[in-house]
Amino acid sequence: MSEIKKNRTFMHCPSFEKRMFESDQKKGLPHPTYDYFITENFTELPIFDDAIVKTSYLDLLDDRRSERVFTDEAMTQEQLAFMLWSGGGIQSTRGDGVSTFRPVPSGGARHPFEYYIAIKNVKGLEPGFYHYVPTKHIGEKKVTIERLGPLFDDYDINMNGLVAGQKWVTKAPVVLFVSCIPYRAEWRYSDAAHRVMLIDLGHVGQNLMLSASALGLGSCCLAAFDQKRCDDTFSFNSIDEYTVYALPVGNLKGE
Repeated sequence: MSEIKKNRTFMHCPSFEKRMFESDQKKGLPHPTYDYFITENFTELPIFDDAIVKTSYLDLLDDRRSERVFTDEAMTQEQLAFMLWSGGGIQSTRGDGVSTFRPVPSGGARHPFEYYIAIKNVKGLEPGFYHYVPTKHIGEKKVTIERLGPLFDDYDINMNGLVAGQKWVTKAPVVLFVSCIPYRAEWRYSDAAHRVMLIDLGHVGQNLMLSASALGLGSCCLAAFDQKRCDDTFSFNSIDEYTVYALPVGNLKGE
């Protein structure tokens, strides 16, 4: 079977009833946790309500475009907070944390994604790599990030390497990297989980881009990146957690 045919078959809808019957959830195994942090070097960002400049849904849909040219202007902490919350903020939980409900839809409320940030130019924040910790504020429109460490010594060259030679990304004040922890979905859907997670990833990308537009910013979702270099940058083992998306965001000329 050719690779194209295999990939077409992968997109077919599997028997979810069978997969769920055989899943670790049905076997009574403990559910995966969402309380996930690395360094505990936490920073709570400011409330983001006043950062939104476009409130018309029609305008957001009409304005959203993939943007690749950014100015040198810094983003604000409020803008960063809204971007992160719109992708991963936990509004509520169910079943002692088995399921989380967020602004982004996810099959079975599994939400297998984590958000990492390369911060180059955000007012009041030290440049570096960070990780979003949504479990710090369940049910609140607040955002806490943890600092993982400094940026690369030669940022432009190394960031260019992460994103498969797309040099324009290095101008963005912020680059979001989305990782996947697949067992969060596999626990419920077994070997049918991976198709669902790809669908969920599209929801994430659209939410993030519409949120950037609501802030008067530009963004662009990237599927092209160096898998190993991205995974190594954030110390992923490429099996239990791995990079699945990247999104540069920043101010646009004339905005």
